[in-house]
Parts: sequence; C-alpha cells; structure tokens
Amino acid sequence: MHYYHRVLEKKLKEYIAHFSAVGLTGPRQSGKSTLLQHTLPDYTYITFDDFRIVSLFHEDPQRFISIYNNKIIFDEVQKVPELFNYIKIAVDNDRANKGKFILTGSSQFSLIKNSSESLAGRIGLLSLLPFQFSEIPENLQDESLYKGGYPELIDDGFAMSSEWFASYIETYLHKDIAAIGHVGDIRDLRKLLQLLAANTAQQLNMTRYANDIGVDVKTIKRWISILEASYLIFLVPPYYKNYGKRIVKSPKIYFYDTGLVSFLTGIDNKKMFENGPMAGSIFENYIVSEIVKKELHSKSLAEIYYLRTSNGVEVDLIIDRKSKKEFIEIKNSETFIPRMLAAMQEFIENDDNGYLIYRGEDFRYHDPFKILNYKSYLKL
Repeated sequence: MHYYHRVLEKKLKEYIAHFSAVGLTGPRQSGKSTLLQHTLPDYTYITFDDFRIVSLFHEDPQRFISIYNNKIIFDEVQKVPELFNYIKIAVDNDRANKGKFILTGSSQFSLIKNSSESLAGRIGLLSLLPFQFSEIPENLQDESLYKGGYPELIDDGFAMSSEWFASYIETYLHKDIAAIGHVGDIRDLRKLLQLLAANTAQQLNMTRYANDIGVDVKTIKRWISILEASYLIFLVPPYYKNYGKRIVKSPKIYFYDTGLVSFLTGIDNKKMFENGPMAGSIFENYIVSEIVKKELHSKSLAEIYYLRTSNGVEVDLIIDRKSKKEFIEIKNSETFIPRMLAAMQEFIENDDNGYLIYRGEDFRYHDPFKILNYKSYLKL
C-alpha cells in the first residue's frame, strides 16, 4: 500500500518530544498503524490483535514489560487494560525519557478512561480520522465527497467500495461492539445506523428512533455513545452562550466519513448522489466532518457548534476560537444569492468572520463575509 503523508505527523513528533507516552485513537482503518510504523521506524510494533501477544502478556506481565519498555508501539491496547498500570510504573521510573510508549486504540472512551486513571499527566492524546481533503490525491477529491476518505479505499481508487463498507460494518458490529459495550440485538443497532445516516446533518431525535426501532430512549442514548466512542458518528451541540432560551438545545448528528453515509443510504455512484434527496445533507456532512478533521489533526483548541433559534433561523456551523468566532453557512448550490447570508448577519459580531461555502466559484464580497468554493475553503 502506498504511504500518504498525514497532517498529524507534525503534531505526533511534537508530542513524542514532550510526553513519556502518547495515545492515538481513531476508527478502524483510519491509518493509525501505518502512520506510526512509517513515521517511527525505530520503534518496535506490538499488536494486541494477535492473541499470542495477549497470552504472552497475561502469562508474565512483569517480564513482558521488562522486554518491551522503550520506543514501543502498543496497538489496540484497550484489549489489555491491565497493561496501563505496568506502563505507569515504567514511565515513573524513567520520567526524563520521552516517547517511551505509543498506545493506539479504536475506541476513544476506553483509551481515555484507562489513561486518565493510570497515566494522568504522563500521556498526550491525539486522534487520527480518515483522510482529510488535503491528504487525498487530487484526482480522487471530487469522488471523496460521497465516497469518503478511508485510506484503503483511496489507495484502491474507491474500487469495490460498497463491498469494503459492508465488510467494515460487519467487523464493527460483530467484533468491536463486543469490546465496547453490550448490545442486545445487533440488527437493531444496524437499523439505528441506517436511520442516523438517512438523517445526517439533522437534529438528533432519540425518541423518534426509539419508536422506530422498538426500544426505549435510554437504550438509544447508550448506543449513540457507543457509536461516538468508536468514531463512526459525532454530535455538534447548539451554541447558546449569548442567546438564552431562543436557541434550540438538541445536537445535530454527523458521520466522520460520508462514504459510510452513502453506503448506508444506498448511494453507489455520482449520479445517485447528485440527483438524490441526500445530496444537500451529505454535502453539509462532508464540510462539517472536514472541519472537524482539520481541527482535530492540528490539535486546535477551537470548539464547534451550530445555532438554531426557536423560530427556525439557523447557522450551520460556528467555530469558537475564544477571541473570535467563524460563522459558516453550507449550501449544495453553484449559485450565490445574498440572502444566503441572512442568518449569519443576524448573529455575527465585531472581529468575527463569516463564510458561505458552496459548490460555485469564489466570489468577492464585503467584509466580514467570504464566498468560497468548498475546495478553496478546505485549502485554507
């Protein structure tokens, strides 16, 4: 497989220079192991996907850590949570040695939980998501809008993408779910995934999903948490800091990868995407997920929200950078109309910036607004 350089490489090297242990989370097949083995060729790679390695650790953990105690990559470390205490001891006995351990996992909750309990103050945490726009070869960028950015698919030019996603979902449902949390009926969780995909970029309505599937709201809430933990979906909360009761309080649902949305909603080619009812939602999901990737991979401290008032005025995205905010409106259109800026104009303040991101040409407009083709914006 060809290696594609990742934006996270720079931040990874910075963390290795400052932390004794570095944790790297992200969905399966996002390229974590490939990134680490390419960027850190002098590290020893140990994967707990290999049951023999798991057995070796449990047979004699003290000896195991005495052998693998410096410049080690432990992959899928959530499968041996007992390891964290031994890593803590090894780190505490050699605090001046930075970058001793790199720990990876496909579930952010399990890695963060074990890290906070055993390695607080000793570990730096990073996330690696599927390819962001700047990492994808130019000839595949258009197709990635609805086919997504998983490295293996990019490397194969999206060949047999539907078969790949079918296998990915099966592996996730029958392998990862067992490790993250109990789900009574896998078919019900699959149905929830399909409902979420059909309603991506919309407000989360757990009561409706509970009624559609035939389970209680508490179960839906727990399943949503599992899907978040394994990096399939994320929630964007409402921004209501300055606007009080006028603001709708429900979060919006998005997928980290639009290829997964397309697969779950039966979109298999460009014509089905462009002419289907999901085009606007998938385009919004794509832009929002690209922004999330960019902020996470650069380890930005920015917070991301959306804004919607009780009378229906909505701004698709707000990036809060503390000193100022970026208001973003997303339109699956090739034509700019000034009224597209109306919602942002209602809320934008001094020093804030406003962006209309769409599929038309860049268009000069008066400050603080910029009218940009989505590719121009993603190259910023």
